[in-house]
Amino acid sequence: MKDSIPLLIDTDPGVDDALALLMAFNSPRHRLLGLCIAAGNVGLDYTTANALKLCEVAGVTVPVYPGCDRPLVFAAEDASYVHGRDGFGDIGYEPSQQRPESEHAALAILRESHAHSGQLLLVTLGPLTNLALAVRLDPSLPSRIGRLVVMGGAVTGKGNTSIAAEFNIAFDPEAAAIVFESFPAIELVDWEAVLRHGFLHSRFEAWLATDNPRAGFYDRISRKTRLWAEGKRGDFWHSADALAMMVALYPQYIIEKQRHYLCVETVGSQSRGSTVVDWLGRSDRPAQAEIVLQVDQARFEERIRDALGAHG
Repeated sequence: MKDSIPLLIDTDPGVDDALALLMAFNSPRHRLLGLCIAAGNVGLDYTTANALKLCEVAGVTVPVYPGCDRPLVFAAEDASYVHGRDGFGDIGYEPSQQRPESEHAALAILRESHAHSGQLLLVTLGPLTNLALAVRLDPSLPSRIGRLVVMGGAVTGKGNTSIAAEFNIAFDPEAAAIVFESFPAIELVDWEAVLRHGFLHSRFEAWLATDNPRAGFYDRISRKTRLWAEGKRGDFWHSADALAMMVALYPQYIIEKQRHYLCVETVGSQSRGSTVVDWLGRSDRPAQAEIVLQVDQARFEERIRDALGAHG
């Protein structure tokens, strides 16, 4: 479509990522250029295979670019205890026939940034390793990105993978530090915003019961994660990456946001991976992080139902 917004997604599928990708596949206003893949929720071989399979299930043909298979500096533990060893609930799906591209994800980001300079919507749903590498290869990259939406962080220190840190940032804090130091404007959807935008397990299960292959596949791959979440977090299901995709695709539904300087802590026995926000303007650093605090919950749920093919 001539007037569509060019969209590039960096992701580490992952059950959360899968729901966000279904939302992106379903958007008529955006032209999906490709999926850049990193290790994170599980290893790169799995995240790449999961991206390819989800495209197949959804009937979407886009290039899939494998990227970094580990953090920039230090090894990190994955989240297979949440998503299953393969990241898709260990359901044993038949692999997709589509093959990944040979181009590295970081190079794909750079290429698309030139092809769509000033217009590209870049959404990151996993660790920031690929994007940090791209910035190191070409420090002028941020000047060509129209919007950068990042799912990551815990802006007041209520982490989900450690006391103070959220998983995506904690998996590769050095990469996250590079990105937050390099980009003059980042729209941030953090874990604490995610906790404010849950929906009842019973409602979500009703949406999954629809007669649609996307909903059926998502029901299967998310079942283990939903059972884990119900035991850990009670009645509400949370999808961090879906909330980030909501902000990326439908910024008109953002109700509240604040802009502050944010940096990433890379050291400390308790604080490594934490996102430190200058809430009171004590530093002399420019405020580069637009922190999303609230979106329209009803619209968010509508977009998820639409992505799953559910209409009730």
